[in-house]
Amino acid sequence: MNDTDRTDRTDRTDRTDRAPRHHGAPTRFDVEALAAGRWRNGGGATREIVARPAGGEEFGWRASVADIDADGPFSAFPGVDRTLTLLAGDGVRLCAPGEFDRLIAVAGEPFAFSGDLALDARLPGGPCRVLNVMARRGRWAARVARITAMAEPSPGHGGLLYVLSGTWRTDPGAGAGVLTSGQGVWWDGAEPDAGTDMDTDTDTGAGTGGGTTFVPLSPDAAALWADIAPAD
Repeated sequence: MNDTDRTDRTDRTDRTDRAPRHHGAPTRFDVEALAAGRWRNGGGATREIVARPAGGEEFGWRASVADIDADGPFSAFPGVDRTLTLLAGDGVRLCAPGEFDRLIAVAGEPFAFSGDLALDARLPGGPCRVLNVMARRGRWAARVARITAMAEPSPGHGGLLYVLSGTWRTDPGAGAGVLTSGQGVWWDGAEPDAGTDMDTDTDTGAGTGGGTTFVPLSPDAAALWADIAPAD
């Protein structure tokens, strides 16, 4: 498997039922409506959700959904921290010799690791689908968690909400509509060295504090929350 999905830091990743209060200008997506790019070796396909900054020579942070169809290597991404979360299937086993050997088999439970490592991936139960979040070290820091309660984006932070189950509402923004499994929104953050005034950047919507709130509507509502913060 050539992990060329255009696929974090263990101490910044956890599982919780509550996200911190967070603002931004969200863009809605539906994974099934995103174009799927096949990997060169045929071992899978990637649906890119967002890469920021848009059109840059290298991304600052990126999120995508990958369908892994076969065993094989994951490419290294030097200087990048990564988080992988199982969305569907029986899971994937990641092995970095001398570093870790981890079976990711619980849907919605993020696993963070350094992109500096070249990994070997095995599928114990057949194809699976994962969410990949990548953040360029020194510029952005990503924290991914499972949430079940209302959340808001933090001023100046980028991020992503991906619905795992149930129904959610965006209020307002991103069409102020209902989101279901496989749908979500992403929002931009100011580049750490851009010197952006986070209260007045109304042209890009980055950190405008638009007051968008993500609200669970059903008892089974759960989502993945990726908070992408400017690095310290």
